[in-house]
Amino acid sequence: MPAELKGKRALVSGGSRGIGLRIAHALHAQGSAVALLARDAGQLERAARAFGEEGPAVRTVVADVRSSEAVEAAVAEAVEGLGGIDILVNAAAAPADRIVNRPIAEFDEASLREELETKTLGYLRTAKFVAPHFIAQRWGRIINIGGQSVRQTGSIAATVRNAAISALTKNLADELGPFSVTANVVHPGFTVTERTPDVLEEIAARTNSTVEAVRARIEAATSSRKLNTADDIAALVAFLASERGGVMNGEALHAGGGVAGSIFAY
Repeated sequence: MPAELKGKRALVSGGSRGIGLRIAHALHAQGSAVALLARDAGQLERAARAFGEEGPAVRTVVADVRSSEAVEAAVAEAVEGLGGIDILVNAAAAPADRIVNRPIAEFDEASLREELETKTLGYLRTAKFVAPHFIAQRWGRIINIGGQSVRQTGSIAATVRNAAISALTKNLADELGPFSVTANVVHPGFTVTERTPDVLEEIAARTNSTVEAVRARIEAATSSRKLNTADDIAALVAFLASERGGVMNGEALHAGGGVAGSIFAY
């Protein structure tokens, strides 16, 4: 793999597992030093050890993105540990399947507040404290990880948090673009991670089906008739983080293999 990110330094929130961790590996493989940010120190250390001892630096930063003070301190720690930051990837959020869906008459406001506090404001906080570094060096990349519930009904909290992320991203792009900083959001579809076997089992049990049938239904709902992996998403993010990715700014990229039967003209 070409070292397109050689000499770059990336901070990845939600970087201890799932899509965030695979993104960190992709950036590292292309030459970027990385700082993994998450709440669980033990999980962070296990994730960091998987990078091995070769290649650019790998650091861990323990922080809860629901706290502005914690995020400010985490960004400062990452800057000190890496010598600066060039790339910010925001992926710290609860998986969509863990959000409880309720009809409006039973809607729990606290669930929406939690999602906005963690994902929307969490992303805003990291961007707020990283932006001055990007402006000073007149270069930077921000890639936010949303979700395809932004185009789907069924969960108010999941839809609203991702719509807010799209709006936040475009605002960042317009404000920071003159400083050679780009901001884009990637909306993954159903993505295969280490949690996928358990998720498929849960869906199968809930729908009185089999894992094979559940997977087939999900695949059939995509234009490509297959599921993306976390490495697929990571490859897209690595491109957006590169010099070549600078042509994209303020965009919402839907990375779910296409939605079968639907036409989106925006």
